[in-house]
Amino acid sequence: MLKARILTVLIALPLFLSALFYLQDIFWATLLLVITVIGAREWCHLARFSVRNTVIFMILTTLLGGELLFLLSEAVQSTPYAYTAVWIYVLSTLFWIGCVPLMLKTSTVMHHTLVMMGIGWLVLLPTALALYQLRAINPMLLLGLMGTIWVSDTAAYFTGRAFGQHKLAYHISPGKTWEGVAGAIFAVLLYGLIWVYFFADGAYLQSLVPLLLVLAILGIIGDLFESLIKRQAGLKDSGRILPGHGGILDRIDALTSTLPFAILALLVFNSSLL
Repeated sequence: MLKARILTVLIALPLFLSALFYLQDIFWATLLLVITVIGAREWCHLARFSVRNTVIFMILTTLLGGELLFLLSEAVQSTPYAYTAVWIYVLSTLFWIGCVPLMLKTSTVMHHTLVMMGIGWLVLLPTALALYQLRAINPMLLLGLMGTIWVSDTAAYFTGRAFGQHKLAYHISPGKTWEGVAGAIFAVLLYGLIWVYFFADGAYLQSLVPLLLVLAILGIIGDLFESLIKRQAGLKDSGRILPGHGGILDRIDALTSTLPFAILALLVFNSSLL
């Protein structure tokens, strides 16, 4: 399993970086739509949709995702800080900050078909739009924000394994601990300070570092939420498309809760991290 995970990273990471920096906008949008559709198929499996509802959800997701990405691509040609999708980012943020913590506290998710479809769109569509708009602002900015999640996940894993004793949410994800959370927060704090020192200036210290810390917390919430969905579905992974890593949703779980908030913060406060 470890060899498969390493091999997948060695193949997928260079491909992703090449796409991030060199793909034309239309092809980047197409790639995001493909990833969204694959994620939608995995969501249908997790939500245990019938064949009929799966077809409906997949078709609507493709149409909605394609239309929203088209509208956003048109808007960012004038300015990458276009407010075209801001209401979607607001809905996403309200969902992750207001609704998901309640679900995690009660360890329950309403499995009504329409509710699960709505949740699926709140998970997938804002993420695709945020990936497109953040890249339009600056690919390095998007990479830096994604790096926050990678740093947080890595630090949480190793700190939890070394020092973890107090369970974070045993009924949802037994391996996660409060010590791991503390390690993640500290690592992201250090990451943010390094970012400011090398790539920004002191003026960004009061805005960038707190933003990254919030992203780290939201990333943990996103991770726990997918664990809850998988546990209720009786599945270990959302899919098998990435050997050793599971499915698309397994890889972007923390990004779904963080990137929409990140672009919303940039739009609301009209600040750039360049």
